[in-house]
Amino acid sequence: MPSTQEQTEETDTLSRRGRKDVSQQENLFRNRLSTDEIYERVLIEADEEIGRCNRELFFSGVAAGFAITITVLIYASMTAAAGDTPLIGALLYPIGFIYIILGNYQLYTENTLPPVALILDRLAGVPAMLRMWGVVLIGNLAGGTVGALLLAYGGVLDPTAATTLTGIAMTGIETPWFDLFFKAVFAGLIVAGVVWLDFGVRSATARFLLVYIAFLTIPLGGLFHVVVASTEVMYLVFLGEIAFLNGVLNFALPVLLGNTIGGVVLVTTINYYQTSHELHEISDKLSVSDWLFTTKTALDPETLQERLESKISH
Repeated sequence: MPSTQEQTEETDTLSRRGRKDVSQQENLFRNRLSTDEIYERVLIEADEEIGRCNRELFFSGVAAGFAITITVLIYASMTAAAGDTPLIGALLYPIGFIYIILGNYQLYTENTLPPVALILDRLAGVPAMLRMWGVVLIGNLAGGTVGALLLAYGGVLDPTAATTLTGIAMTGIETPWFDLFFKAVFAGLIVAGVVWLDFGVRSATARFLLVYIAFLTIPLGGLFHVVVASTEVMYLVFLGEIAFLNGVLNFALPVLLGNTIGGVVLVTTINYYQTSHELHEISDKLSVSDWLFTTKTALDPETLQERLESKISH
């Protein structure tokens, strides 16, 4: 029969094992961020980005727009090389988006999530969000236009790839307006969803796979992204295939509206309402007039982080 000391040691050992098992389970669980924790990251990132000056936002947007040119170039070249097989060409379609997200460039469709979250919590003025959207979108379009010019006149594409790109772009022009809009809604949902999930991943490998798989669905699903569409429009305009207004009104515009609504309504708003009520009870909100008519933000990023973490911890 074991002695009292041996029984005590055995009990301590079992207790330590139990605590270790619980600790391991907690660590395993904590590898997955809660919805509130992801939302906290979204708000803090948005608070930092919305305060950036126009110059920073614009040139970051230009870099993103030019990166999209890589997607257009590779998609057309791969499709042409594969004998006009879209599936093969689609495999490298995400390359430009990988550059953008891993490089932290500003892409308009990414901004249908973070700044909107600030607006919903009345932590930034609506004009501040519109300023950010406008500057980033102009930068994206400027970068895409420069890229389209190089594709049209720079001799980058061989004749077969150039013909393929013209055909790809004309497909968008020939697609009915509302079909473009609803296809773009789903693309906007995908992009904003990637942004949300990106705040929840912890490694560069996971981010790469997330971005690659998500953006691969755009060409595979026959969907449309506004910066890609705008680059294709400008390519056709430079070649004299279409009039500028025709391309803008019948291709770029419905895609822009669809991407925006898909990101704002189907991702941002829904994710906002699935977070805990306490997380949104921040006392230092903007007044209604400041919220509607100024570019103010309620709190600096450090203070906002402290307030949010105190609510999550409770």
